Amino acid sequence: MVMKKNILYIAFSILVSSCVSTKSTLKNVDDTAPDLVLNNNNTFEIKLFSTDKKYGYDKDYPINIFYQTSKSDANQERFLNALAGPKGEKISYTKLESCCPFPTKRSDMGAGFLDVYELKWEGQKKPVVLYLNIYEKGVLMVPFGLRLKEK
Repeated sequence: MVMKKNILYIAFSILVSSCVSTKSTLKNVDDTAPDLVLNNNNTFEIKLFSTDKKYGYDKDYPINIFYQTSKSDANQERFLNALAGPKGEKISYTKLESCCPFPTKRSDMGAGFLDVYELKWEGQKKPVVLYLNIYEKGVLMVPFGLRLKEK
């Protein structure tokens, strides 16, 4: 059993290392960004609104939500649950996939993946797709065109 796990680990390591460039293409990583703060309702405190139309909508400009946790989807939920549609509409979201491997020191494997989420709300013409990164830090903002959920 141990040998089987070792073989799987080695195979996965080779696969990940062959898919990951040694240079990250992420443009908005900021290790000096303030640590994220949780509100009483278990969402991240967000005070800034992005004016950059690429922020979150482009895989090279993901929403960096690094925050120490043992639950893999907790950070995404903490971020997405704080958002609302452009007119304050209640949003629903679905994880579509993980993609776009990149090198990171915050993963045991030396690589991270972006999580791709689709956001929908009533009256919307086309779903919104956001790229979220749980491995790196950055200044947390509401993506262009969205709002914060009313408290």
